[in-house]
Amino acid sequence: MADFTGNHILSVNQFDRDAIEKVFRVADNMAPYAKRQKRTEVLNGAILGNLFFEPSTRTRVSFGTAFNLLGGEVRETTGMDNSALAKGESLYDTARVLSGYSDIIAMRHPATGSVAEFAEGSRVPVINGGDGANEHPTQALLDLFTIKRELEYHGKGIDGLHIAMIGDLRYGRTVHSLCKLLCLYKNIHFTLISPKELGMPQPIIDTVANSGHKLTITEQLEGSMDADICYQTRIQEERFPSQDEANKYRGKFRLNQAIYTKHFQSKTVIMHPLPRDSRMEANELDNDLNLHPKLAIFRQTDNGVLVRMALFALTLGVESLVSKYERDVIWHSNKSN
Repeated sequence: MADFTGNHILSVNQFDRDAIEKVFRVADNMAPYAKRQKRTEVLNGAILGNLFFEPSTRTRVSFGTAFNLLGGEVRETTGMDNSALAKGESLYDTARVLSGYSDIIAMRHPATGSVAEFAEGSRVPVINGGDGANEHPTQALLDLFTIKRELEYHGKGIDGLHIAMIGDLRYGRTVHSLCKLLCLYKNIHFTLISPKELGMPQPIIDTVANSGHKLTITEQLEGSMDADICYQTRIQEERFPSQDEANKYRGKFRLNQAIYTKHFQSKTVIMHPLPRDSRMEANELDNDLNLHPKLAIFRQTDNGVLVRMALFALTLGVESLVSKYERDVIWHSNKSN
């Protein structure tokens, strides 16, 4: 992806290492605005169409916040029932209409391939906010950005990383996209831990294997691992054929302080794409880890705003102009704390 300007961002397959590093450089430059040390009006007058046809809080608000922090305005549509799609309108027609009202569109939809189909009808760039169990490219980028930052504390880079992915690897689109991005790096060790029925899809496994990385597949946590990253996932119950089927696996892979101490090193960073299911019968990531210094889940969400700001700036071609439209923050803010 040599040039972002005016292009859709639909899949991590569009990225090579140079493109990733470009996104990360721009994301680093967004920190003063996200921390409210400064503000910028570089996208003053621009409109984001934030179309979320599947339930979302964090990702939807993160996209909107990122655009607002660049000075732009956000128009939202949430839920299938609140859109003309419920009346039988095609994705193509919806795209033709709504792209006339927007300068860029962020979209989430429950059907695999739906965002790409929508993009075919759009007259403005479209960013994939998640299409079913398929991909979540911006989540993968923010996860990789988080991994990079966390490893820097130990003087390490992404090359040579050992990552343990735990839980629902079949339906968890975040791990699918993250695996593809990590395959662009060198000497990665993937440890995949899940019930056989919820294992990583074979095409992703083939991609990892064909890229020459080390792959360990197991159905349970065993022994003490030297993983740099523990990436925990939620059981994606909304993607199962029935609630009863999903209930078979809820709570099967839990991570709490005792389990972490038993199976991981003190340096192992804990990540989760959120939301975590905190209900007693699930509780895949226990609250007793909330104050653990290696719990990076809220650093992930903060990083998500930086990465999405970078993608908006790059896609709309203003990444070199952000500081030119900089202003002072005139209200009280503790964001830098």
